[in-house]
Amino acid sequence: MPRRIEKLREADAKELELQQRELSEQVFRLRFQMSTGQAEALKRLREAKKDLARVNTLLRERELGKSRNAQ
Repeated sequence: MPRRIEKLREADAKELELQQRELSEQVFRLRFQMSTGQAEALKRLREAKKDLARVNTLLRERELGKSRNAQ
């Protein structure tokens, strides 16, 4: 898991925003699959939600860092 977050930290804001959109779509599709009874999607859903949270955290972290530097 530490490798995953380090890989995300190296990405720039545009790449993170793109990944955020892709993960949001993936979570939506996996939730839909879960509602239709496809149980194997549960593990992928959990991982996608965690990855989305990581990306959102990094984007917010960078946003706050910029605002602090501007003051």
